[in-house]
Amino acid sequence: MQHATCNSQHATQRTGFTTGTCAAAAAKAAAMLLDGLSAPEAVTVTLPDGSQVKLPISFTSLTDRTARAGVKKDAGDDPDVTDGCLIIAEVTRQAGPGIELMAGEGVGTVTKPGLQIPPGQPAINPIPRMMIRQAVAEVTSDPMAVVISIPGGADLAQKTFNPRLGVVGGLSILGTSGIVRPFSHAALTAALKCALNVAVSCRVASPIFVPGRIGAKAAARHFKFSPEQLIEVSNEWGFMLYAAASENFARLLVLGHPGKLAKLINGDWDTHSSRSQSAIPLVTRMTSEICSLTLPDHITMEGLFDALTPPDRAAVAKAVAADIGRAVAHKIGGRYPVTTALVNTRGDLLGTDGDLTHW
Repeated sequence: MQHATCNSQHATQRTGFTTGTCAAAAAKAAAMLLDGLSAPEAVTVTLPDGSQVKLPISFTSLTDRTARAGVKKDAGDDPDVTDGCLIIAEVTRQAGPGIELMAGEGVGTVTKPGLQIPPGQPAINPIPRMMIRQAVAEVTSDPMAVVISIPGGADLAQKTFNPRLGVVGGLSILGTSGIVRPFSHAALTAALKCALNVAVSCRVASPIFVPGRIGAKAAARHFKFSPEQLIEVSNEWGFMLYAAASENFARLLVLGHPGKLAKLINGDWDTHSSRSQSAIPLVTRMTSEICSLTLPDHITMEGLFDALTPPDRAAVAKAVAADIGRAVAHKIGGRYPVTTALVNTRGDLLGTDGDLTHW
């Protein structure tokens, strides 16, 4: 048996356990208690690859018909929103066959198509479902109802992709390997692909891609769209445009701050500051050519546009937007028209290029 712990080192950083692993451990502990065994201080859970890990149990309780157990989530060094949360399983015998999984407090319910779980079902992904059922089955063959809860999960879910994905009422029980590794790029791209799948399943024809919150708020201020249309791409423009190029959208709106989006003109499809060059020199040169102005060497993108007169600002923004649109259109192989809208940090429109009538 292999015993992995959250103290193991991976590239000098601690690994942790997924919510799925924590839920499986809590369910197993509760099943043990309900089956007449002593309350365990820790339980062993089998991971999808066949290895096993031991997790400490935070609490247990027992009534005549129901047993409860909780596991405190330790995400290691990954910046996981659920780190430190209590994952609780409540187990009750039932008449029907098998092991039924239900969403309790703080665990969401799927409401839109396109995810791994169909609408109407608890937001417990397939691998965690398998792990929970396997953990309970290791204790008893009796039919069981298992309710998974995360106190405070409804509030925490607002900091995740769940509201956009149509998961309402709380967090999702996630995990593919059972282990959280302190590098969240794979999790981010998986969440972005889910958001794109939801848009496709909801028959969105005109999606809106924004870098983050500034773009999302500005889009809500200036345009009309359904929640499924808006996707926060973060810095993953290359990944998302490659994925979007294979879908049959009618058109695409790219909206955001020029400090991020103008990087696409330079071919920087990962716009993270540590992995891309500043777009300020490019936009400064464009401004000098369009407006015959000499700008200070050290200026922010926001300061650059604030320093321009309204007519000059609109002219520069339109030119930058047009170049961004051309770069994005080339990236998706000309699959459909691209419209671009640039905003400042206050959410004001700086300039646009392309047809906005569909939003």
